[in-house]
Amino acid sequence: MKILAILVLGFSLMFGAVDINSASVKELSALKGIGSKKAESIVAYRKAHCFKNVDEITKVKGIGKKFLQKNRTNLKSGACKI
Repeated sequence: MKILAILVLGFSLMFGAVDINSASVKELSALKGIGSKKAESIVAYRKAHCFKNVDEITKVKGIGKKFLQKNRTNLKSGACKI
């Protein structure tokens, strides 16, 4: 299952960055340093608060500046869907 998630991420990165305002748990968990629990935390946070920019992902518990530095080029924050 992890291999499938990595393949999905690979294809999405070829065509653009992962949108933290709309990505699924699978798409998020394929990022470096994100497992399913943190991906679920990102989705839960997103339901209550919209990410106005990628820097706001550090407001999610367990997501720090190092994660953001490693993944910044692979992330984007699209339109809010709250």
